[in-house]
Amino acid sequence: MQKDPTQMFLLSGLVPEPQDSETAKKPGTGRDTTKKSAQPRARAADHGGPGTGKSAAAKGRKADKASSARAEARVADTASLEDLSLDRFLCFALYSATHAMQKIYKPLLADIGLTYPQYLTLTVLWEKDKVPVGTLTERLQLETSTLTPLLKRLEAMGMVERKRSEKDERQVRVSLTRKGRALKAKTAHFASCVLAETGLSKTEAADLQMRVSALRDTLRSGGDEA
Repeated sequence: MQKDPTQMFLLSGLVPEPQDSETAKKPGTGRDTTKKSAQPRARAADHGGPGTGKSAAAKGRKADKASSARAEARVADTASLEDLSLDRFLCFALYSATHAMQKIYKPLLADIGLTYPQYLTLTVLWEKDKVPVGTLTERLQLETSTLTPLLKRLEAMGMVERKRSEKDERQVRVSLTRKGRALKAKTAHFASCVLAETGLSKTEAADLQMRVSALRDTLRSGGDEA
């Protein structure tokens, strides 16, 4: 009975050397098949797999086209801004909207004998009374030279009082009179009347106010830096 060669090696204390996969030959052919089959896989791995090179090239072409399109769009936008008509000016839209808004307020304010700037000044005082003149100029975003005659007029109308601070005589504080405080009740319907004229919902009006305020702050900060 013929023994298996592996068993003979084990019995003799020897372990057969493993065959190198790269030198393994197909029985009966004498040809190296393992090495040849590994070569295509190695070449495929070197190139990232079939079609990877073509895919990368295609993505590169798409990125170039997208970049070119963005550049053309910027050029087109610049050209279109240079040829804007007056009706497309953002500044004019804001300017004319402000005048239109004041026209809505005019009949409402006429009933209580105030101008629009006077109404805004009293609105600040209705929020917080007895404030320094500097606070009013900051809130109303007016120069002191513009605000001073306005306050004098309101004082002559009996709406406000101006007094120097006891702690700092350089500081003038403005406070409402009884007549000025009572006037607030007559303006309670203003907000609903103006909102109805705009045709906006409360949410839309609040969103628009926030966006315009953000634009104003951006423009002011840019002007301050210049």
